[in-house]
Amino acid sequence: MVGLLDVNVLVALSWPEHEAFARSHRWFARHAAAGWATCPITQAGFVRVVSNPAFSMLTITPREALANLAITMKHSGHHFWRDDISLVQATEPFAARMVGHQQITDAYLLGLAIHHKGKLVTLDRATLSLLPDNTFSCHLDVLDT
Repeated sequence: MVGLLDVNVLVALSWPEHEAFARSHRWFARHAAAGWATCPITQAGFVRVVSNPAFSMLTITPREALANLAITMKHSGHHFWRDDISLVQATEPFAARMVGHQQITDAYLLGLAIHHKGKLVTLDRATLSLLPDNTFSCHLDVLDT
């Protein structure tokens, strides 16, 4: 199953100083051959985070971040998933469990992964709270320590 990498995983994979660098690379080594994906939201989030001076003293410019992203996307296992489902449609299975604004993007990415018959790969354990039962659990991979 192709894994849609959440922004936090994309950042961890590319930033050696990130606390989840090794964990993310272990996941990537085991699963990248099966395929991994990005979408416009995760790509934009990656560029936004790594070019933010508050993120690191070693911040890079948006142009450099875009260049790094372009290189990453050339990896043989990469799939690009268009945002081809509406927010309402993607989040419908989780709407009753969404209680705050910080869950919106996670719910959309999880719905997008389901729509593409893949899974969302994230470092954010809170995303588990969106799952109503085990019906969608195969579509979420939380990288634990």
